This record gives sequence, C-alpha cells and structure tokens, in this order.
Amino acid sequence: MISTMANKIFKKIAILLLWVAVWQICSMLVAQELLIPSPLSTLKALYNLAQTKQFYISVATSLMRICVGFNLGVVTGFLFGILSAKSTLFKDFTSPIIQLTKAVPVASFIILAFFWFESNYLPIFIAFLMVLPIIWSSTETALLGIDNKYIEMGKVFKLSNADIFFKIKLPLIFPTFISSSLTALGFAWKSGIAAEVISKPAASIGNMLERSKTHLEISEVFALTAVVALLSLLLEVVLKKAFRRYNYVKDR
Repeated sequence: MISTMANKIFKKIAILLLWVAVWQICSMLVAQELLIPSPLSTLKALYNLAQTKQFYISVATSLMRICVGFNLGVVTGFLFGILSAKSTLFKDFTSPIIQLTKAVPVASFIILAFFWFESNYLPIFIAFLMVLPIIWSSTETALLGIDNKYIEMGKVFKLSNADIFFKIKLPLIFPTFISSSLTALGFAWKSGIAAEVISKPAASIGNMLERSKTHLEISEVFALTAVVALLSLLLEVVLKKAFRRYNYVKDR
C-alpha cells in the first residue's frame, strides 16, 4: 500500500519536473523574459509577492468571493433542478435561462454585469452564474433518470414523499451531484478571477494580475497564474475530502 502510494507520488513529481524542464527550454529558446520568463524568475517573483501583506489579503478575499458565488450557485441550482424535475410548467418557464447562460460567453456576462454590480460583488455574481446551470441541469437530469421501481418500492413500504426524496432519490443522485459540483467549482474559480481582472476590486488576485500586466511584470503574471492554478487544485481537494467525509458518515 505504502509502496503504491510512493510510486504515485514519484510519478506525479517526475511529470511535474518534466513540464518544468519543457518550460525552461521554451524560455531559453525564446530568450525573452518579457515573453516567457524562466521558472527561476517566476519563482523569484512568487517569493517577492509572498513577502507582502497585500498578497495574502488578495488571495483570501478572492477565495471568499468565489466560494460565496459557488455556494449560492450550488444551492440555487439544486433547488431549481428539483423544481424543474417536478414541474413541467416551471421547467418550460425557466428553460430560456439555462439556454442563455450556456450560449452566451462568460466575457459578455462580465462586461454586462460590470454596469450592474460594484466591483466587489461582480466576481460573486459571475461565479454564481457559471455554477447555476451546471448544478441545475445535472440535478434535473439525475432526478428524471431515476428508475421508477425505486419509487414504487418506497410506496410499497408506505414512505412519505419527503422520505422517498431523502432516503431514496437523494442518495441515488448524489454521485451526479458530486461530479457536477467539482466541474462547477473549476468554472466558478476561472470565471471569478476573470471577472476580477475586468472589474479590478481593490483586494483581489485579478487586480494584481491586471496591474502586473500593465507594468509588464510578466514573471509576476506567471507567478500569479501559478497561484490561481494551485488554489483551484486546493479547492478541488478540499471539496473531494468533504464529499468523502459525507459518504463515510452516510455509510456508517
């Protein structure tokens, strides 16, 4: 078991080092730090950022905004998915919302919402808007896809509608909910940071990215991009652990 885990860790480290080597080669071939800074200069830029208080405030604030938008989108999308599966009228009435959010590019929403919201609230709204249709559609599809025999079984045992939902339907759709939530988290994070780049709230990773780009601090842009990627992975790991914990409690 330990040997297998060690092999997996070694493999991931080896792949990471390989891509760092590719990055270094590309930087050497281009020979322009303004275009592709080396891994070392990016690491130095990251170290310099880590020495400032503003960096940690910006990271924490961006995390808070996007997590708020993500949670709002998950809760709203889940509830709307239930309503859509239950009511054809509600589904028909709200279907344009789903189609609109799927069809319109996120950049268009960001530009439009820029005139509607203060800079501090725009990333929350965009993260919410990107998560909503994903959770909504997946919840509705999962509920409609449940085999009717499970519902009939609940009725045979004279379970109430609430018990049928919480004891039969909810466990059946939970795997789909996990998968869609993990997908939605990635969309929320990327779109939220993009919204920050445009709206430039005072304390945010997006504002730092925009400022670095304006000052042509490309190594700092690379460093901040690495931070965004690492935070995205961290959020995904935290969410996966939360779901594993839920499953463990349910199994117990």
